[in-house]
Amino acid sequence: MNSDNHLLLEVALDLANSINTEDRFDRLLSSIRKAIRCDAVALLRLQQQVLIPLAIQGLAADTLGRRFLLSEHPRLAALCRAEGVYRFPADCPLPDPYDGLLLAHSGELPVHSCMGLPLYSDGQLMGLVTIDSMQPGAFQSISDRTLALIAALSAATLKTALELAKLSMHAHQARQLVEELTQEALLKDGGELIGHSGAMQALQQDINLVAGSDYTVLILGESGVGKELVARTVHKKSARHRGPLVHLNCAALPETLADAELFGHARGAFTGAERERPGKFLLADGGTIFLDEIGELPLSIQSKLLRVLQSGEIQPVGKDQVQQVNVRIIAATNRDLQQEVQQGRFRADLYHRLSVYPLTVPPLRQRPDDILLLAGYFIEQTRRKLGLRQLKLAPAAAQALQAAAWPGNVRELEHVVSRAALKASGREGRHGILTMLAEDLALTSAAMPVISASDEIVASQPLTDLKTATEAFQRQLIQQMLAQTNCNWAEAARRLQLDRANLMRLAKRLGISTGRVIQTNKSG
Repeated sequence: MNSDNHLLLEVALDLANSINTEDRFDRLLSSIRKAIRCDAVALLRLQQQVLIPLAIQGLAADTLGRRFLLSEHPRLAALCRAEGVYRFPADCPLPDPYDGLLLAHSGELPVHSCMGLPLYSDGQLMGLVTIDSMQPGAFQSISDRTLALIAALSAATLKTALELAKLSMHAHQARQLVEELTQEALLKDGGELIGHSGAMQALQQDINLVAGSDYTVLILGESGVGKELVARTVHKKSARHRGPLVHLNCAALPETLADAELFGHARGAFTGAERERPGKFLLADGGTIFLDEIGELPLSIQSKLLRVLQSGEIQPVGKDQVQQVNVRIIAATNRDLQQEVQQGRFRADLYHRLSVYPLTVPPLRQRPDDILLLAGYFIEQTRRKLGLRQLKLAPAAAQALQAAAWPGNVRELEHVVSRAALKASGREGRHGILTMLAEDLALTSAAMPVISASDEIVASQPLTDLKTATEAFQRQLIQQMLAQTNCNWAEAARRLQLDRANLMRLAKRLGISTGRVIQTNKSG
């Protein structure tokens, strides 16, 4: 047995001992590096016209969060068109998608060796293995037969992982293929649940479990964690995925129009109702309705929502007859609804009907392993929007991202990356590669609003019960922020890391006028 065959046998045996998909992919890349001396290797899966990194070695950690559109990366497109092993010539003019991302080299790649192995199964391209070396001509002596065998082992490994994933989804009653579940969301901003942390894996398992049922789902979590994305994912993985998904933000729903917005109205039912209009529940018939910020729904409407949950009946405003609808309800809130029930602001019976299967989305601070993955996803989105050739993180910037507290969660991370990219775009990049520096992130100011008088606010409160003290602090903090922003509600909400509509709701509940700033009382 020659050395190549012996090494390939070791590769096959090593893969056979893998215990899970992540371990299998990592062993595959390690085995390839044993067979082929190289500086970087990556396994990418093809979904429609997008390549998604599944495992990497020798590349920056945020590469896993990036999504490579074939239309924007001609080298990767050339590999996808190849029927077999493809070695790029040393003088190839096509831009390298990994410029600036190799751990063994910073800046634009010099003349180096680059090749790819297309991975086919039953005549269908499943993905690629890309291999890079800083040594010119490093791959010339490797036989095509050896590379073809490595490609075959890699394709078998990828196919096994995909088949196991498909079987797992069937076990959780998900009826559509992985490509159908994710492709539409992938092409929509913020449309993909990204995360390898234990907390996110647990959430994904819960989503897979409940999606195939028709249970009502209550999504819990802080502002900015991605509750809407979870709702979309549940719908896409459900048997209703071909039906409509209607989104309604209850926080932005005026109480006087909530009834008509949800259930529809007849012509002439009220002033301004010039024609009959179907409500959101009727539009969602046969599909899913997502009630975001359900805790903001007025009590007068909660009883009618309970009726829909109990009997599937709606009654449009101005009509005597009722209509039957078949709608799955997914609700979300950043409030503690049990506490809202105790305070009389939310119906107990509605709460129990909604929380048949609660899903809690973890805050970003509880999933530090996902920060660079998410950063890479947002970096690639931002690079595309700004029309940049390449955008990367400086090592100090990556460390700063991982060390931040992220009170604004994933939404805050996205905004921090977007602002930093804009700052970096103002500098001239070397060879078209722009690097985001730690100072571009401005994390000290982005992490939380700096209120110099906060200690004075706390100290000025009489020591009563916790609820009263908390509301007093919220009241004075909002008033102070409005004074600082000249009653600019949008700016005040941004500094307080709140949605503008939520801030105005909270202010109204605390007795703060939403039309003017109420000045805080000052002694002396």
